[in-house]
Amino acid sequence: MELRDSGMGRFDFVARHRLWGEREAAAAERVAKLIAEERIEVVRLSFGDQHGILRGKTVTARNFPIAMKNGHTITNTLLVKDTSHRTVYPVFTAGGGLGMPEMSGAGDIVLVPDPTTFRILPWAPGTGWVLCDIYFPSGKPVPFSTRQIYRRLLDELARKGYEYVAGLEVECYILKLEDPKLRPEHAGQPAEPPEVRLLAHGFQYLTENRMDELDPVLQLLRRNLLEVGLPLRSIEVEYGPSQCEFTFDPGIGLEPADNMLLFRSAVKQVCRRNGYHATFMCRPGLPNLFSSGWHLHQSLRDRAGGQNVFIPSSDEELLSPIGRHFVGGLLAHARAASVFSTPTINGYKRYRPYSLAPDRATWGRDNKGAMIRVLSGANDPVTRVENRVGEPAANPYLYMASQIIAGMDGVENALDPGEPTDEPYVTKATPLPRSLMEALAALREDTLFREKLGGVFIDYITTLKEFEINRFLSEVTDWEHREYFEIF
Repeated sequence: MELRDSGMGRFDFVARHRLWGEREAAAAERVAKLIAEERIEVVRLSFGDQHGILRGKTVTARNFPIAMKNGHTITNTLLVKDTSHRTVYPVFTAGGGLGMPEMSGAGDIVLVPDPTTFRILPWAPGTGWVLCDIYFPSGKPVPFSTRQIYRRLLDELARKGYEYVAGLEVECYILKLEDPKLRPEHAGQPAEPPEVRLLAHGFQYLTENRMDELDPVLQLLRRNLLEVGLPLRSIEVEYGPSQCEFTFDPGIGLEPADNMLLFRSAVKQVCRRNGYHATFMCRPGLPNLFSSGWHLHQSLRDRAGGQNVFIPSSDEELLSPIGRHFVGGLLAHARAASVFSTPTINGYKRYRPYSLAPDRATWGRDNKGAMIRVLSGANDPVTRVENRVGEPAANPYLYMASQIIAGMDGVENALDPGEPTDEPYVTKATPLPRSLMEALAALREDTLFREKLGGVFIDYITTLKEFEINRFLSEVTDWEHREYFEIF
């Protein structure tokens, strides 16, 4: 049989364009044996899109070796959609509206599996899963691939002698699914959200009784997350009703970002299959529900020796000079980086004073009201900074990439973060954006991200977000109706 994918006839695409190294080639051999041993029937080829949502295709186990050699085609219009899945750019014009011939005519891009990421999905019988990178048929990387953007920044960081270490602390809501709203009239773009009910009342933060009320679904999630190979560390009951928090062991480089992508997808899929609805939306529009955050713990490690370079030399210091300058960069570029840490219109409703969420660019020792919370000590190997600004819906590749860009600008230019604060809500520090519109304006003004991510990508992501904002501004809201319908 001729080795080719669905009609493209690209024989040995991966080898011809040298897209794998020895590590990937060895992993591919192990995966092929595992698929046969475990009698896997299908494999999901997935990639994280511009919003950090998994998209892809499913191939039979018989055809997966072909996909590993040749990749698998998928339409490029997936890259130009907003969160309602509406196509933003005029794809049937020259250059697809992006000025790039490869994006014309709703043509194909190529999914290339990364065999080191292969997993067997315990909740989907007979199903394997693998993360993919995306390329044009010429073998050229797609400039809108956020995983490849993040990898490029990690490679640049490695050339400077550092590795990026990140730990995940993520909040979400798990609710009972009452009505999935699957009647034809509900299938809009976006569709009607489901009706749900609580699994437990809120406000009894970390109480064992609340934990026990949620334990049946948390057991289900815990077993599946561990079985799929995610480094789960703890599960907690948060303040809001049916709100939970998951934390994970720290990882290096691509690993924590890949894990975040799989974690969100796994939680949503396992919950839906068992009659629940999980949401990583920052602030759901339901009575008595509070905002959820994504706190990103991070540090730099010396690539040669493996030492944490944020560790202070004494308990009187919060961080080493490198750590201080890294924080200086995070604070200096916080407003522009908000587009990547908080990419939805809804996420900015979390930035409220006295709410365990930041509203301005501050830092402090173990202060959960500051944007940057420092956890450190002399000779403490787990010294790190926790950025509390992010929302759980953020694209992990762009969130982490923004931290490296901003932090390393601080290191290279010796940016001073100023004095740490004990009163994060009453300082004169720079306020965080109050809306996605304000964040986009800050991103346009901050030349660092255009320099590091390229003008093509910055223009692309701002166009997608402006389209989303314009749809939001065109809607007549309940607030407007209540405010004006009777009085005027």
